[in-house]
Amino acid sequence: MEEDLYQLRQLPVVKFRRTGESARSEDDTASGEHEVQIEGVRTGLQAVELDDGAAVPKEFANPTDDTFMVEDAVEAIGFGKFQWKLSVLTGLAWMADAMEMMILSILAPQLHCEWRLPSWQVALLTSVVFIGMMSSSTLWGNISDQYGRKTGLKISVLWTLYYGILSAFAPVYSWILVLRGLVGFGIGGVPQSVTLYAEFLPMKARAKCILLIEVFWAIGTVFEVALAVFVMPSLGWRWLLLLSAVPLLIFAVLCFWLPESARYDVLSGNQEKAMATLKRIATENGAPMPLGKLIISRQEDRGKLRDLFTPHFRWTTLLLWFIWFSNAFSYYGLVLLTTELFQAGDVCSISSSKKAVEAKCSLACEYLSEEDYMDLLWTTLSEFPGVLVTLWIIDRLGRKKTMALCFVVFSLCSLLLFICVGRTMLTLLLFVARAFISGGFQAAYVYTPEVYPTATRALGLGTCSGMARVGALITPFIAQVMLESSVYLSLAVYSGCCLLAALASCFLPIETKGRGLQESSHREWGQEMVGRGAHGAGVTRSNSGSQE
Repeated sequence: MEEDLYQLRQLPVVKFRRTGESARSEDDTASGEHEVQIEGVRTGLQAVELDDGAAVPKEFANPTDDTFMVEDAVEAIGFGKFQWKLSVLTGLAWMADAMEMMILSILAPQLHCEWRLPSWQVALLTSVVFIGMMSSSTLWGNISDQYGRKTGLKISVLWTLYYGILSAFAPVYSWILVLRGLVGFGIGGVPQSVTLYAEFLPMKARAKCILLIEVFWAIGTVFEVALAVFVMPSLGWRWLLLLSAVPLLIFAVLCFWLPESARYDVLSGNQEKAMATLKRIATENGAPMPLGKLIISRQEDRGKLRDLFTPHFRWTTLLLWFIWFSNAFSYYGLVLLTTELFQAGDVCSISSSKKAVEAKCSLACEYLSEEDYMDLLWTTLSEFPGVLVTLWIIDRLGRKKTMALCFVVFSLCSLLLFICVGRTMLTLLLFVARAFISGGFQAAYVYTPEVYPTATRALGLGTCSGMARVGALITPFIAQVMLESSVYLSLAVYSGCCLLAALASCFLPIETKGRGLQESSHREWGQEMVGRGAHGAGVTRSNSGSQE
């Protein structure tokens, strides 16, 4: 079959073009003959005529292109059964990640009471997870760029699963502190699932799919709270840790189904493996493969930090680092502030109560009540509107403006908290702020894999994720320590940080809306692939293998 298709490509009689027009070869036109004699192939082939605007038959995907790139193949194959499977699997990874993060807010107060820990040890138990994530994010990105996305993701998931299960058997505080830090080290590699996922998505579906994957994060946090409601009163925190590792176990088993990224394989010179992966996807989707030869991109050094600071990406990298820092700083800060503000009733109450509060023993503790769990649940549910809003605007406004809008709305809600409002308005402002800051996070997850080339995509996402962990590490000192002295100053810090992040979003030099993923760092951004949806005047797509 493949030999027959190869012979069909050599026919000079009719050449299909994407515009629906047909053109005959010059020799054929001059002679008036419309048949070609090829040894081993029957004669009398009928010419195929296409009306203007008619679709090219599926068996002839793009015979005029002698070469094609992975981007062309992904776009030609489209979104189908394979991407649906990949969406569920990637979502499962995010669900497991969210559960491991959400458990911090449940585990800390429980151990505070059960083991009679002082406040600073409780805080350290949370911070050590972020320290592990911060220290490993760049490493996992480097591994994914050097040895493959699938390899880095599998190792990080198995690492997290192993130490997550061991955490349930920790006998003393020092053991669980070390084990949770190692869990955080593994969680730092989970964002690489987005890199692998994005590289299999066609351009038109990329933003929506990555955003919808974020729904699994919200599902994971809600599921963890619901699990805690049933498990904690009867079985305790050790069983909660064990059961929370189940999604990781399922993902660890299923991730062996994952193929390696075809973009990575081509970049590393493994053309045959990339071609086999693309054929597998085409078969599962029931779509035709592009005809021709898959181009082997110029082999490059992969996973080099200096590549993030080339003249084309230096400004982008620095701005993205601040944007990711601000996202995590504000997101986790709001989570910590919510409990404080709900307990006080409003900002005015918490401000006045700080002046009259009496010193209490740091060992004093209270177990989480059913009402506390419900507050956690309602706060988490506010992320679903954030996904929907971001999903609606990201392809209308673009990635940069979406991030800027989310930061501005969060900053505005933070400033409105200065007003002495009632419980209902307080809840509304906190929910709107939570929805938009989570939406900004999601937009950053869409933009970052799109803006970097294949050679540094995983490393770029990894370093950005590392900067987010720095923000998560610092925010307790603002939301808890600074809050003791001035709640208004704490709110002003978050509001000011997000306003600066909004400006940083606007100053990003590259807008990735309507663009394909860049394959090589040796070309100007967007030179290789302009979005196929842009068929406006003056936009002409050259042959994938041609030299510009």
